[in-house]
Amino acid sequence: MTQIGLFLKYLEDVKRYSAHTVVAYKTDLRQFYDFCGMDEEDEDFSRMTTKLVREWVVAEMRGALRNKGGKQKLHPASGKRKLSSVKAFFRFLVKEGVMEVNPAEDISGPKLPKRLPVFVNEQDMEITLDDAEKEEGFHGLRDFLILLMAYDTGMRRSEIVGLRLVDVDLPRHCIRVHGKGGKQREVPILRELEEDIACYIKGRAEVVEREHGMFFVTDKGKPIYPQFVYRLVVAALAEHTSLSKRSPHVLRHSFATHLLEHGASIQGIKELLGHSSLAATQVYTHNSVEKMLKIFKQAHPRA
Repeated sequence: MTQIGLFLKYLEDVKRYSAHTVVAYKTDLRQFYDFCGMDEEDEDFSRMTTKLVREWVVAEMRGALRNKGGKQKLHPASGKRKLSSVKAFFRFLVKEGVMEVNPAEDISGPKLPKRLPVFVNEQDMEITLDDAEKEEGFHGLRDFLILLMAYDTGMRRSEIVGLRLVDVDLPRHCIRVHGKGGKQREVPILRELEEDIACYIKGRAEVVEREHGMFFVTDKGKPIYPQFVYRLVVAALAEHTSLSKRSPHVLRHSFATHLLEHGASIQGIKELLGHSSLAATQVYTHNSVEKMLKIFKQAHPRA
């Protein structure tokens, strides 16, 4: 097996990365190999120098390696991800004794523009949920519960889609969430959400003919899929908010932002969101600072 193949297997079996992430690594590495004039059957790593890696990153950022006459520049986030893929590959090769040093270790990726998380304000969130709750029938209950669960627990879209019946532990008042990299966390659920879950489970039993174990199902009893959740959330937010960006992740941002504004600790929010590092969670503090500054300017006599 080639070194790329061994590395991808390591990502799947040891790091427990998702299939989507592994495909992204594979694409990035093959593009890097093409730039180096190599293929997987001719892995001469002596060619891979720090200078060559820098040249590749610059060429990628300028768009010189893509179509449209080199005019399509790469987004900084994509450039940073590609460099991260190559760094991780080299670290694996060093660990396996294939290379002595990582030629990409000291190369800095492109700087990312700072973007604050988009979130729904509390009043609009309540209106959105109240309106969804009015829908009748099984599909109305399910759609409302998806919105409520996303906001009440901060679960990612993939986590909602992958939720199983056995993961919902009503006696212990929590949900076991299977997050990124195979990590599992428990998120507490409120009494209102518990009651809605119990009603949903009764309705679900009437539409599922052959049990498959997935929690959320379509009107025909089949497991829901990512696009199902995306369309549902976008439609709900479009009707009740003026946000330019609408997605299931906006509800996750709203969950974290509202908790922080009501006094929750940043460490506690990190655990609820399933972030691996506090740095990923601290982005929500910026929204709170912006809000406090606005209040300060409105209220302070010297502002």
